[in-house]
Amino acid sequence: MVPWNARLVARLAPIVCAVLAAGVFVVTTGADRGPQPPMLVGAGDIGSCTSEGDKITAKLLDDIPGTVFTLGDNAYMSGSRSQFRQCYAPYWGRHRDRTRPAVGNHDLLTDQGAPYYDYFGAAAGAAGQGWYSYRVADWLVLVLNSSCDVVDCSADGPQAHWLHRVLRREQARCAVAMWHHPVFTSGGMHQPEQRLLPIFRELYDHGVDLLLTAHNHNYERFAPQNPDGVRDDAGGVREFVVGTGGASLYRFPDRAAANSEVRDDRTFGVLKLTLHPDGYDWEFVAQPGAAFTDTGAGRCH
Repeated sequence: MVPWNARLVARLAPIVCAVLAAGVFVVTTGADRGPQPPMLVGAGDIGSCTSEGDKITAKLLDDIPGTVFTLGDNAYMSGSRSQFRQCYAPYWGRHRDRTRPAVGNHDLLTDQGAPYYDYFGAAAGAAGQGWYSYRVADWLVLVLNSSCDVVDCSADGPQAHWLHRVLRREQARCAVAMWHHPVFTSGGMHQPEQRLLPIFRELYDHGVDLLLTAHNHNYERFAPQNPDGVRDDAGGVREFVVGTGGASLYRFPDRAAANSEVRDDRTFGVLKLTLHPDGYDWEFVAQPGAAFTDTGAGRCH
């Protein structure tokens, strides 16, 4: 005769309880597997009412736990309220409760980004700034505004001063920064944003491990680099360009930028980062049926 408590487990298993807090996803079934490592997952260049790509990538998010990040240009073409409502909300919007966004140049075209700040609310930081920080487990996450036509990207600007204060105060072993415009890119449509180099240097000087960007609608991974674009495996910042959120895809030119390790311009997808106390794993999760993927691991400085 099966004991009562075992029958109860058999009747109720599998029971899945998802607790999403600070990027930690806990799954409990008949055999408790314990907490999974915290994750960050997302992309940029996302919501467009003229593309099915955002629908595809939103479905990828459905199966990946953790904190969702965006890398700007969330609602095409001008970040209006109707575009957030009609082009972003139906797909990526179903993950809004676990999303921490970054602002892009298209998001700022309507009322200086007022619909963007209204849509994401407190999750986007102070309205009108576009920079803020948060923690996922032991990791420090830095979100910045890279639209240098709108904000001061110099070393003496308020954003750089804020970044310097946060990096000095937090003293995190592992840190990731994210914004819209790439500092390094092989192109496709847009050139590297050199005005961001003072902020990139601040990341480098404080040992930030990763930088996530978008703007070019393709995927690219760089080796760790210093602000001069010289490979630095010991202390460099590894940049990803993840403009594959769904709006469209840009083709790469024939020539790759220095230290570019992996490129793809034909696949929608999201970047998943699994965060460990002393390192990270990355995986480009591609649209169904795609041949391209990219995986690897790194250690924090």
